Amino acid sequence: MKLLHKASFALAGLLLAGSASLLYAQASGLTRTMVLKADTSLPGREAVVARVEVAPGAKAGRHTHPGDEISYVIEGEALLLVDGQPPRTVKAGESFLIPAGVVHDAHNEGNAPIKLVGVYVVEKGRPLASPAP
Repeated sequence: MKLLHKASFALAGLLLAGSASLLYAQASGLTRTMVLKADTSLPGREAVVARVEVAPGAKAGRHTHPGDEISYVIEGEALLLVDGQPPRTVKAGESFLIPAGVVHDAHNEGNAPIKLVGVYVVEKGRPLASPAP
């Protein structure tokens, strides 16, 4: 019974975290659907795997993560804007890494959504994404 209680609590936390990130994401044309959230072997860190989609003509919005983002593009293409780096286009079959705390954005200038899998190794207990000026 104790295990069931812990599982229910973990599921509630995951749903709450997912809902919070989707509320931020939906306002900007970006949706992030949590697939996995689990502790890592690094103290104070957790791994998050998410399906991410940026709608046609939309911008993800300038934001940061409290840890590294490693993403793999499944479909489409977008202009990736990372502070301190030249803009670059990322497309299906490519991947990219955004270091912890670095402001970045993605602009989908096409007519189809860009879909990717994002893997984040972040500080436990912090929001997955935070808007940046």
